[in-house]
Amino acid sequence: MSKRPLDVIAPKEPCCSPAKKPQPRRTAPYAPLFKALSDETRLEILGLLAGAGAELCVCDIESHFALSQPTISHHLKILREAGLVTSERRGTWAYYALSRKTLGLLAEFQALLGG
Repeated sequence: MSKRPLDVIAPKEPCCSPAKKPQPRRTAPYAPLFKALSDETRLEILGLLAGAGAELCVCDIESHFALSQPTISHHLKILREAGLVTSERRGTWAYYALSRKTLGLLAEFQALLGG
């Protein structure tokens, strides 16, 4: 049995209309936001803060988890740097709250996606 090469047929028209070019420079600033949201512990911290409806002392946040204090501090730092939480130091304790601009950041990103 002889083998024949497969015939390749070049399409006469493109299969779809050209899409808009992605705008990575406009979406890149949101990477830290989504990196912060990509961790289960950080999402749970945000849930605690949202459920409290007010600020929480870091000791209350730490007591909710079976994680070390440095680990919780690391997660809170990432959330703070992403603009998801605010913190205020009072003596030896820090108090955390959801940032008022959090929902605004998510709405801005949704607008970039055309939603």
